[in-house]
Amino acid sequence: MRRGRVYYKDNLAGIISETNEGEYVFQYEEKYVKEHQDDFITFTMPVTHVPYTDKQLFPFFEGLIPEGWLLDIASKNWKINRSDRMGLLLACCQNCIGAVSVEPIAENDGE
Repeated sequence: MRRGRVYYKDNLAGIISETNEGEYVFQYEEKYVKEHQDDFITFTMPVTHVPYTDKQLFPFFEGLIPEGWLLDIASKNWKINRSDRMGLLLACCQNCIGAVSVEPIAENDGE
């Protein structure tokens, strides 16, 4: 399972993961739900205790992945297949323009 910490304005908002079955899950952190009820990362994913799940990467996160020539460079340099959307999200979206960033969680990280 691959996972990433999702930050909104430098606050840990939640965790995005890709399960071994190929499903995507985004879960807001409990502390974030309590303290930032109105600071949702996107209108389509309001702050809630309930995890969001989908068979495809959520459109908001898909939109963070570079496109065009920048995607070509990222894919080539990191040797990530262009169809590996979670891999690209974790590799390319640590320093996004805007309020949201995604930091990969190492597999051996106990979180």
